[in-house]
Amino acid sequence: MASAAVRFGQHLKELRIHLCQKSAASKGVRDFIEKHYVELKKNNPKFPILVRECSDVQPRIYARYELGKETSLPLSNMDSQQVLRAVESLAKRT
Repeated sequence: MASAAVRFGQHLKELRIHLCQKSAASKGVRDFIEKHYVELKKNNPKFPILVRECSDVQPRIYARYELGKETSLPLSNMDSQQVLRAVESLAKRT
């Protein structure tokens, strides 16, 4: 099982996770938050990880980088490990 021992570099400024509280498409994102959020915050205590819940929204993760650059990835129908890999891939981008 992968670990949430991800450290975010200086180039990454913020992560926003959008999900639905009830939809099946967001189940993996909800599981990710339950299993990995606490460890991510322990490893990055001052880093802003925003979780936004809204009915009927498609799950997606947004990353904001230096100079206002922003990118996002869809998280629909992913399990918690796939969501963790998406977070890791955004952390490695510049």
